[in-house]
Amino acid sequence: MSNILVRAANGAVDWFNERAPGFMPFYRKHMSEYYAPKNFNIWYIFGILATVVLVNQIVTGIWLTMNYKPSAAEAFASVEYIMRDVEWGWLIRYMHSTGASMFFIVVYLHMFRGLIYGSYQKPRELVWVLGMFIFLALMAEAFFGYVLPWGQMSYWGAQVIINLFGAVPVIGPELTEWIRGDYLVSDATLNRFFALHVIALPLVILLLVALHLFALHEVGSNNPEGIDIKKSPKGNRWSANAPADGVPFHPYYTVKDTFYVGFFLIVCAFILFFEPTLGGLFLEHDNFVEANPLVTPEHIKPVWYFTPYYAMLRAIPDKLLGVATMGGAVIILIFLPWLDRSPVRSIRYRGWLTKILIAIFVVAFVCLGWLGLQSGSTAQTWAARIFTFYYFAFFITMPIWTRIDATRPVPQRVPEHD
Repeated sequence: MSNILVRAANGAVDWFNERAPGFMPFYRKHMSEYYAPKNFNIWYIFGILATVVLVNQIVTGIWLTMNYKPSAAEAFASVEYIMRDVEWGWLIRYMHSTGASMFFIVVYLHMFRGLIYGSYQKPRELVWVLGMFIFLALMAEAFFGYVLPWGQMSYWGAQVIINLFGAVPVIGPELTEWIRGDYLVSDATLNRFFALHVIALPLVILLLVALHLFALHEVGSNNPEGIDIKKSPKGNRWSANAPADGVPFHPYYTVKDTFYVGFFLIVCAFILFFEPTLGGLFLEHDNFVEANPLVTPEHIKPVWYFTPYYAMLRAIPDKLLGVATMGGAVIILIFLPWLDRSPVRSIRYRGWLTKILIAIFVVAFVCLGWLGLQSGSTAQTWAARIFTFYYFAFFITMPIWTRIDATRPVPQRVPEHD
């Protein structure tokens, strides 16, 4: 019986390969014969976690659109209908809203891993740049999606962000009206944001993710040592042409990633079933009230993953300069491969200067996120200015301190034990 099943399986595989001859070479190149460094640690799981969350967002988003109505008169009521009357609708909605926050958590950690291990340095500049384009598209996608529930914070958040474009010289007023599609944030705004959130930006993100992965697999993955895995004339026990310091991505890292994905899903499930709003951090309490253009919330603030940049915006008195600062805080990240002049990649072989400055940078970014959630008192505004100054100084002075910082000799080979 087992021989019959084996022959049937082999026949099915042969049938498929005859009709799709390019599939197996593609599979081998990107899975079974893609050799990743053998010393990956826990910092290298966030890429696959981001992929898992992206799939979750697409699938739950499709289900939500089945009952959502992109109309200013019906949007809020349709979300309430999903939450109260659609079978398991509350779970799907919370999976989507929690998924947005988890997406940014894993993406921020993924970017931080690239920072500490120098994953943006030559020859991986294109991988980093494509990753930053994904981050920009993700921010736009999250903003458009945030407006769709048409709650108080959705409406007034859209009002504040769109009005920022009014600071653009000469064309500002016309630009804001063009983005809104009307003189005010209204039904036209909601409709176009729905189209961008559901169709346009997901396609852009999927394309960028594919390019990001293809670019990565062309140059190979970085590792905690910050050195390239060495080729060997004898290869390794998997292939004569394989790098001596690499292991096949499948099955070695697919099994490892599956374990971490399971643990990640348990954490997400705990949030979903016990604290889906996370005390107003993932879903603001004001957003459970229908949008009212005549009533302004006491404290308008964006969702947590935008608050560092919102704190920078509020810290600058001039509107145009504030908008430029907020945008520049994201754009400057794209140029990281050319700002870092260190001869070594990994923080493991850099001096105390780099480690201290990166630690302060993390503190500054987290504090900016916290300040963006606050009311914005005088003391908080000055604190935000100090942290904003350090944020930009960190990158602007990077060519200097990365060059003068002491470094340790880098090993020639990936060590057996990380």
